Amino acid sequence: MTSSTGRPEELAANLDAVRRRIDTACADAGREPGAVRLVVVTKFFPASDVRLLAGLGVTDVGENRHQEAEAKAAECADLGLRWHFIGGLQSNKAAAVASYADVVESLDRAKLVAPLARGAEQRSHEVDVLLQVSLDPPDRAGRAGADPDDVPDLAAAVEAADPLRLRGLMAVAPLGEDPRPAFARLAAIHHDLLVEHPAATWLSAGMSGDLEQAIHAGATHVRVGSAVLGSRPQFK
Repeated sequence: MTSSTGRPEELAANLDAVRRRIDTACADAGREPGAVRLVVVTKFFPASDVRLLAGLGVTDVGENRHQEAEAKAAECADLGLRWHFIGGLQSNKAAAVASYADVVESLDRAKLVAPLARGAEQRSHEVDVLLQVSLDPPDRAGRAGADPDDVPDLAAAVEAADPLRLRGLMAVAPLGEDPRPAFARLAAIHHDLLVEHPAATWLSAGMSGDLEQAIHAGATHVRVGSAVLGSRPQFK
């Protein structure tokens, strides 16, 4: 990471490059400019970076870990940002996550719905929810996300919880593979979801290394960390 005096310039240059990549991918895919929302993932980076990003026009920030996300959202509460929780969600932390997250992108099992809804009710605030779908083979170690066959039941459970709003799907392309076939599968799953839930139009897919392929497959949100913020700090 550069010295603090160069950090604003570094972030501005990186952010500009990522925005140009998004615009180019939209043009190549025949999509309107601005069709894709950038979520900057600030995991392990300080709140000072979040403030700089907000000053550069970033509106959506993603976090993976509950404790870090909770503290950072509180420290930056004056900025009016939209906070996305994108990490693995534990049932005993779901209500707490709903106390600050505007969007939860990683709901992957039915037992999370009730505590997430309870947290949203306590906050008196609707929470946007994306269902995380696994694009990995069933036997893949570390596999995260719901089986595609489970999506209809999960979607129905979220729709039945009043403080939660079903917005669409999220997924991560399998590591070490061409992401295009995986994103094509995701697009098909999303198409099926829209038949029963036409308002669930969000599709969160694509990160620093594969955002172009995700946009070509119809992603409405891309989650970008290192391409904007640089390599993660060594401390955790």
